[in-house]
Order: sequence, then structure tokens, then C-alpha cells
Amino acid sequence: MSKQRSEPHEHGHEEVPHTHPDPGVDPHAPLVDTARALRIGIGGPVGSGKTALVAALCRALGEELRLAVVTNDIYTTEDADFLLRNGVLPAERIRAVETGCCPHTAIRDDISANLDAVEDLESALGPLDLVLVESGGDNLTATFSKGLIDRQIFVVDVAGGDKVPRKGGPGVTAADLLVINKTDLAPLVGADLSVMDRDAAARRGGLPTVFLSLVQDRAATPVADWIRNLVAARAPVA
Repeated sequence: MSKQRSEPHEHGHEEVPHTHPDPGVDPHAPLVDTARALRIGIGGPVGSGKTALVAALCRALGEELRLAVVTNDIYTTEDADFLLRNGVLPAERIRAVETGCCPHTAIRDDISANLDAVEDLESALGPLDLVLVESGGDNLTATFSKGLIDRQIFVVDVAGGDKVPRKGGPGVTAADLLVINKTDLAPLVGADLSVMDRDAAARRGGLPTVFLSLVQDRAATPVADWIRNLVAARAPVA
């Protein structure tokens, strides 16, 4: 398959910077085990908006895809409870993992609890198209094991300042999709989105970045479309 690329283009003065992932084209490595659901990991620092993004994706995709979610918290089921309170999916489609340890461990080093949760969902619900695995809040070094997920989304937000993308770290540099979230806050915190756009492009070597405000786009449209393209590119799950 072709490598996913970002199209070069100019941004208007008032336009939020972004890249355009090549539509309908699978990213840089082939997906494995197309007989099962596509598994997408969503990671990022505490407060970056991971759970709100998961909720938005459930609303956007839940009617068209057979979807389930696994959340990770260290000592609580807070993120799963948020999804349940907001009614984004039926309760039987959500599993909560209490990691009891650093989030790195449960998504990268000892993934057994998350694998069990994903497999329990597939066993209980039958064939699925998509499973979202949300990490507990972590730092810029957080990455998912490829034994757990097929693709990784990494979420940062503008409240940390426009320096975040240039700080790099595996989450920023290697994620299949980088989401720079809460762009509506940029004027309030003095973050320059054009600087974030430039630095993300320099760090990511052509991998796509999207800018997002869930206040302005409750359907997380660019992220949902990226996932739709991935699901469409795979062989159908029976």
C-alpha cells in the first residue's frame, strides 16, 4: 500500500493550521490480523482531552461501525464512568481497566489486562470493526505496544504552551496521528498555533497532525475521518 502523506499547502491568516492526511490511503505500515477489529490506542498527557475525544468518536462512529472502548485509569474507573454518564455507547461496549501502576506499563510493557479486556469485548459482542483503547494520562514518552494496538493517536493540548511539539518524545514523533487539542484556548494561553504546526511538521517527518477544538467540532471530524479511512482500507470483519 502507499505511504500516507501530508499535502503541502498554505494557511490563511485566520485558518487553524493543519495537515491533510491522504484520504483512503493506509498509513506507513500494513495492518495485521484483519480478521479481527482494528485496534486504535489513544494516549497523551493528563488533561489533554483523551476521554472527550473518545466520547466524540463514539458519537460520530457508533452508528456506522461496530465499536467498543477500553479505558485505563490507575486506581479508578473515572474515564469509563464519564463515557457511561454521557451515554456515548451502551454499557456492554465499554470496559474499564484499573492498572494500579504507571500507564506505560499497562499499554506497553505488561499489556495482559488490556488484551483480556479487548478479547472479552470481542467474545461478548461478536465481530467488531473498531476497538478504541484509551491510555491513562501519561507524558510525552507514552507509546503503545504493537501487540495491543494497530495504530496510535497521541493527544496534546495548547494549554501546555506552543513548545510542546518541539519537545518531541515518542508520543509526538511516532504516533500515527498527532492531535493538537483545545485550539479554542490558544488566544487565552498565548499559544501560537502556527509555531505548533511548524514544529510538529519538523518532528514528525510527514506523519499527519490535526488541530482540534471539541467545543467547535463536537464530532472530531478530522480524527473520525482518519479512522473511517483506516477501517475502509481493511478486509471486512466477518
